Amino acid sequence: MSEHFDVHGGARLVGEVEVVGAKNSVLKLMAAALLAEGTTTITNCPQILDVPLMADVLRSVGCEVVIDGDTAKITTPSELSYRADSPAMGKLRASVCVLGPLMGRLKQAVVALPGGDAIGSRPLDMHQNGLRKLGATSTIEHGCVVAKAEVLRGAQIWLDFPSVGATENILMAAVLAEGTTVIDNAAREPEIIDICTLLVEMGAKIEGAGTSTLTVTGVETLSPTEHRVIGDRIVGATWAFAAAMTRGDLTVRGVNPHHLDLVLDKLRAAGADITPFGDEGFRIVQAERPKSVDFVTLPYPGFATDLQPFAVALSAVSEGTSMITENVYEARFRFIEEMIRLGGDARTDGHHAVVRGIERLSSAPVWASDIRAGAGLVLAGLCADGITEVWDVFHIDRGYPHFVENLNRLGAKIARVEGEPERA
Repeated sequence: MSEHFDVHGGARLVGEVEVVGAKNSVLKLMAAALLAEGTTTITNCPQILDVPLMADVLRSVGCEVVIDGDTAKITTPSELSYRADSPAMGKLRASVCVLGPLMGRLKQAVVALPGGDAIGSRPLDMHQNGLRKLGATSTIEHGCVVAKAEVLRGAQIWLDFPSVGATENILMAAVLAEGTTVIDNAAREPEIIDICTLLVEMGAKIEGAGTSTLTVTGVETLSPTEHRVIGDRIVGATWAFAAAMTRGDLTVRGVNPHHLDLVLDKLRAAGADITPFGDEGFRIVQAERPKSVDFVTLPYPGFATDLQPFAVALSAVSEGTSMITENVYEARFRFIEEMIRLGGDARTDGHHAVVRGIERLSSAPVWASDIRAGAGLVLAGLCADGITEVWDVFHIDRGYPHFVENLNRLGAKIARVEGEPERA
């Protein structure tokens, strides 16, 4: 049975909301537990669908995983399977991050090609090329990445693009390689810093976390540890956009506002009053209709591609015309087709979208194509007349714990409803 959200328009969001651990970090931290025999404990885990899916992936290679609330305990045996090809692999993109630790630990891996959001091409070329630089062979066979090495040796590795996934996989393979590995043009996201912090706590030697150059000196073994996941900056930003779009007043806690410097600066330009609380959170108040702002997606510290749907949704109800440029994932603009269903005035041309703001959107049935598009459609529904049906909400459940409950507590009227859509 399918589910959808009935989103009633006209809400103004007011109150306080707590952000939990980052989806884009916790799954990689769970995979890193493969690098050390024993029990690694991850706390502040978000209660989202992807966490038990990653647990299934880890169980498929021999781990014991116990999830209790916001804590995951991963017990990694002395002998692991190098085959990660469980059905869960096809349901989330982050499952590919077991490739690096399996190679680091076992020097061989067969990892099923991952699934995940429909946001565009995300090839594994840089992951494979990095492993080859470390001395491995790597091919795609029968729907799997097949990699093997007699020994992994440190190397100078240059990434064509600061890919988060490639940086993480190469990093996790390199921590147990012989010698020193230098990863140039590495990703700089806070989630990269988080995984570097975990690995150092396990005994790895890593320098340069948060910069474009990571230097990894290989060690022989790592030890299990306990680690708290950083707050989810994408979820924190979602609430910030929600406040701006609904002319609300929200206090957002559990996320470092410095991880959102550019986002919050854009929202200030749109008319929001924002007060940060050190590294613990921020308050955002939007008194009047937001003003139009231009957005350009880029790797961190640029404006995250994950937030592009919210930029489009905000622009759709802002005063004036906005230009949104997508430089990372070409299919993100699929979201705009659904915004047009809601009456949005938007046009796309290649990597660019022009959005002319209107006072109020109009309700309609819409379909989520990925996690962030789904959440963006819910926020747009809050700014529409009538009741907007948002379908394929399983995407939203993969990234937002207790989303409906939080929205209702903040003043929205939204319900989860079972049924089948009229559209096939």
